[in-house]
Amino acid sequence: MRAVEPIRWSQEGVVVLDQRRLPGEVVYHTYTDYTGVADAIRDMVIRGAPAIGLAAAMGVAIGVEKSTAKNPAELRAQFSQICDVLARTRPTAIDLFWAIERCKRTFEAAASDAGRNGAVGMEKIRQSMIAEAQQIHQERRDADEAIGRFGAEFMPQSGRVMTQCNAGALATGGIGTALGVIRIAVESGKKIEVIVPETRPYLQGSRLTAWELHQLGIPLVLITDNMVGHFLKTGNIKAVVVGADRIAKNGDTANKIGTYPMAVLAREHNVPFYIAAPVSTIDVSLASGEEIPIEERPEAEVTHIAGIRMAPDVKAAHPAFDVTPARLIAAIITEQGVAQPPFTESLRALAAQKSKSGTR
Repeated sequence: MRAVEPIRWSQEGVVVLDQRRLPGEVVYHTYTDYTGVADAIRDMVIRGAPAIGLAAAMGVAIGVEKSTAKNPAELRAQFSQICDVLARTRPTAIDLFWAIERCKRTFEAAASDAGRNGAVGMEKIRQSMIAEAQQIHQERRDADEAIGRFGAEFMPQSGRVMTQCNAGALATGGIGTALGVIRIAVESGKKIEVIVPETRPYLQGSRLTAWELHQLGIPLVLITDNMVGHFLKTGNIKAVVVGADRIAKNGDTANKIGTYPMAVLAREHNVPFYIAAPVSTIDVSLASGEEIPIEERPEAEVTHIAGIRMAPDVKAAHPAFDVTPARLIAAIITEQGVAQPPFTESLRALAAQKSKSGTR
């Protein structure tokens, strides 16, 4: 089974699969400047927390590569603007800010040497930023594989598993987090059928997750969001596994809107609820989920579908994420290992490992 590739670095620029066009069309765009990459993140051409971080890193790299700066001082000023523009694209996914901060450290290290080496030094900065973006991409691939191996152990030998939104290859640049867990479980011989809610209003479940699973040949049943409770009660669901956009140090987790009620219903029906996410998603600076910023997206994404108005001209709300309390989560599966309650202790240990590993 081959994973789709939502983003890649090329000599021509940053190549991004337009996820807004799926499943009807497979269309790639090539961005040759950082503002284009920023627009792609903001407009959800690319989405999914790890993939957003990867796109930010490639946006920084293309911004530095195409810079007209003549010396490190000029480039430093432009670099600050590049990072600022990318940081303002989407507020909830911590991977965005993690990737930008990592790029800043790489830039400072390269710029310190460049000041003594003229034009050769400027080229070294450019190549360092490109190499860092490519390194982050490889780490994403490796992390997804590790998450999948750890998480597959928690999946049933046979039966149904539910997920939410899209946490597959489209969301990460690897094989996916939650879908990576399911994929490796299936590859190991487990007989799993996936229950996929549509994920209104942006339909990442029906447009993206269903498409990915179908491409991989993994059995699935697509349902509407208001069927989640019914299937958790009557559908013989053995586990729920979802991704994450930000995890507070106490284990409270922000994920696509609709995840919280799914977790509540899973608890009511004694179905274990798992989070699968890279350690870069853990934000130890936040005590709880109450501090996680929740992105409010345009009302038109609720009142319209594919540009067609489906509601009268009324006020609409679109919080893009909700927060699931740690008490509803059975385990948080990462590439460094599995955190289990009490999460404040186990996540602190994983975050400490993060600083010692390649995922820094």
